[in-house]
Amino acid sequence: MSHPFPAHPVLSGLALTAITAFAALVHAQPATHAGHPPAAASAGTACEASIEGRPGKRFSTQEIRVSRRCENFTVHLVHTGRKPWQEAGHNWVLARSADIDAVIADGQRAGPERAWVPRGDARVIAATQMLSGGEHASVTFPVSRLRTDERYTYYCSFPTHAEPMRGQLVLVD
Repeated sequence: MSHPFPAHPVLSGLALTAITAFAALVHAQPATHAGHPPAAASAGTACEASIEGRPGKRFSTQEIRVSRRCENFTVHLVHTGRKPWQEAGHNWVLARSADIDAVIADGQRAGPERAWVPRGDARVIAATQMLSGGEHASVTFPVSRLRTDERYTYYCSFPTHAEPMRGQLVLVD
């Protein structure tokens, strides 16, 4: 079976250096939320966040803050493990918290051909492709899709990962 939503298999030296530098920076950040530093758009200047999908079914952070001042927001995901996506893939999927259980259930029915994400489902605000260890992906979505009166949850859709690999996306400012 081919890799659903294939990631970029060849990294340029510059991209690899940037990922390595980011990983070092993340590990140097002080822990503030249950051992996980929040990823944030700082002072309206950064409309992006980076997050790691780690072995042990966990994300590097469980909260991402998005400024309403951003037109678009980009999430960069790095899978820090070594296993292929078929054994322990990671992705990043965003939906309203009120919809999360139904989105996960429908995704499981969609199966591996769809990376366990229901394609064309308006409840899915954004999703990266499923990654194997060492791969990276980014997804950008318009901040206008987020409402201040809603709660948002991100998760990994790989089977058995959705419960432990969750976090909150918070609209701020």
